[in-house]
Amino acid sequence: MRFPIQLHLSMMRYLLSNGLHGVKRFPLVLMLEPTHQCNLNCSGCGRIREYADSLHRSLSLEECLASVDEAGAPVVTVTGGEPLILSNIGRIIRGIVDRGKHVFLCTNGTLLKEKLAEFTPDVRLTFNIHLDGFGEAHDRILGRRGVFESAVEAIRSAKEKGFRVSTNTTVYKDSDPSNLARLLDMLHRLDVDGMLVSPAFDYESVHEDLFLDREEIVRKFNSLSHVFDGRRMISSPIYLEFLSGKRDLRCTPWGNPTRNPKGWKSPCYLITDTHYASFEELMEKTDWDRYESGMDLRCRNCMVHCGFEPSVVRTVGSHPGDLIKMIRWNLDA
Repeated sequence: MRFPIQLHLSMMRYLLSNGLHGVKRFPLVLMLEPTHQCNLNCSGCGRIREYADSLHRSLSLEECLASVDEAGAPVVTVTGGEPLILSNIGRIIRGIVDRGKHVFLCTNGTLLKEKLAEFTPDVRLTFNIHLDGFGEAHDRILGRRGVFESAVEAIRSAKEKGFRVSTNTTVYKDSDPSNLARLLDMLHRLDVDGMLVSPAFDYESVHEDLFLDREEIVRKFNSLSHVFDGRRMISSPIYLEFLSGKRDLRCTPWGNPTRNPKGWKSPCYLITDTHYASFEELMEKTDWDRYESGMDLRCRNCMVHCGFEPSVVRTVGSHPGDLIKMIRWNLDA
């Protein structure tokens, strides 16, 4: 299967429970950012720049676990920053897994090999390693030579020790299809458990000419469609069709709420209007209709997975053909 059966069962129970209770808006994945500190300065990342005044702050173990409980989502993505910088990251992950949550720990991979002893293999834990290209292409984006080799070595070590490993690849304006194909070929040989792709996040705080508008995203992902064929992709086929301009989706901005040291980020992962002290405030005070409809001009080029993959989950049950497509995709891995 594309994902562990335990994750499917957890998500199905969660969706059914919210449906039976008439809950209209609820998160599917909590994006937990315990720190914004990082050992790299990637050209396409806006987190360090946006939170430059609070890099010294981090969430405690207790704050992380309380946030997991507040949101209630069955899946938690632990990201940053570079979460492996934290001295207590092993305890944070263990605490979340012990709550029955499915955790994707997002990392650039440079510290993973030396940190593996802090973790225990578990079907609910996946290391999600950031790889934006093969070899020097990846090093150039991340701004340091050797990070590609470090990430690849981390994948090998983690797989040898029985951990689940997936990868996350950001597609930029100058991403080369042949280089990405070479990357995915290598990842297939390394037997990674899944590969996720998404167009580069158009951070407000990043001004370099790296990002694509909607028309460019559609052209780029159409040119990449053959690269994804036959791969163990964990980007859903419906989302990839959306990126290729073959279907429309409305954003689900509440689907992946972000919690960081400043609070609950509103309205979404990319846009920051304010931070709320509680998850309840975030859900009650954010004008979700405005962002779901795309009325905000800042949303005009956004096709990011954390906004639109939840839309796939939210709408797939109302289209029998899409439901069959998703079932086949999940079984064919």
